[in-house]
Amino acid sequence: MSDLIIEEEFSPIPEDSQVNEISELSKKGYQLLKENKIAAAKEMFLQILSIEENNNYALVGLGDAERKQNQFSAAIEYYSKCLACHPGNNYALFGLADCYKAQNQYHKAIEIWEQYLLHDDQNITVLTRVADAYRKIRDFKKSKSLYLKVLDMEENNAYALIGLGHLHYDFKEYKDALFYWTKMLELTESAVDIRVLTSIGNCHRKLKTFGDGVYYFERALEMDPKNFYALFGLADCYRGMNMQFRSVEYWNKILEMDPKNKVILTRAGDAYRNTGDYKTATEYYNKALDIDFDIYAALGLALICKGEGKYEEAVERLYRLIRNDEKNYRLYIDLADCYIKMNKKQKAVEALESFQKLGIRSTAISEMLAKIQSNNATF
Repeated sequence: MSDLIIEEEFSPIPEDSQVNEISELSKKGYQLLKENKIAAAKEMFLQILSIEENNNYALVGLGDAERKQNQFSAAIEYYSKCLACHPGNNYALFGLADCYKAQNQYHKAIEIWEQYLLHDDQNITVLTRVADAYRKIRDFKKSKSLYLKVLDMEENNAYALIGLGHLHYDFKEYKDALFYWTKMLELTESAVDIRVLTSIGNCHRKLKTFGDGVYYFERALEMDPKNFYALFGLADCYRGMNMQFRSVEYWNKILEMDPKNKVILTRAGDAYRNTGDYKTATEYYNKALDIDFDIYAALGLALICKGEGKYEEAVERLYRLIRNDEKNYRLYIDLADCYIKMNKKQKAVEALESFQKLGIRSTAISEMLAKIQSNNATF
């Protein structure tokens, strides 16, 4: 933006010394901004304002300076003052919208960017920003339309492809997300961004094509052996492939870097429990609970009791969990399963029916209840 302002707006006019001075100060100010010398740049722009109170280039420059320092409220004041004196100034509109975006005020950002597009509806940078903002407010139709408009203008625009990948992923359209991420990978294969690899891996994870996911997460780890998303993805893929011993390997790699991660401690506990190593699983669950209450860690301990045949204790633990989370259908499934194993089918029916009385529909609950009532339950 700064270069454009310098090239288009600052032509010296020899007969007017003040205009010449403003031009020189502006050039210096924007050059200093490019060099990230913010304080010095501000001095140049403030000098301009001492010559011409509402100079639009100085106001935009000061807005840019504040925005570079993440001082968005101060930047908004400068951009707004510029627009009050110079309505339709594209640079002020652009900066103002970016500030609102940074403050997560996406509706305001969209409103400003659409004003900008009235003057320049072919600006790919602005179109992708508006598409991003619509994605953030979950307006799928408008977001997709703008991303596709960008691709019509520039077939392989990276920002539009990435945006479409995120958009479809956010709306659980994982096959479409995979299409755009894969296209992005093809375009950047020689200098691939690790985030593209983990995004493709996550699509496969969601589609349950875990073996394919492993390939992309392993490629990501080759680039960064400590990348959290790659380690998490690999652990979860191996969990999905029921290769718990491999899953544990990667959960523990994360815990080496972040030993107080409650979620990962619980996931590792689940993996150990599923291998039958109840002792180690209990240690991990308790470590998680020492940090803070975690329903899945507490459930894991209840399931260990069930696995060890301690059904009464498992039932007691599950009832405690249900009192705190009565809408969690899985708790009722495990509770009913305990009663089945205790040959108390009527108790199992009552447990499942108590969930249904909450008015929540659950296919898993209905199917289990139907099996028990038909006396064909095999658990």
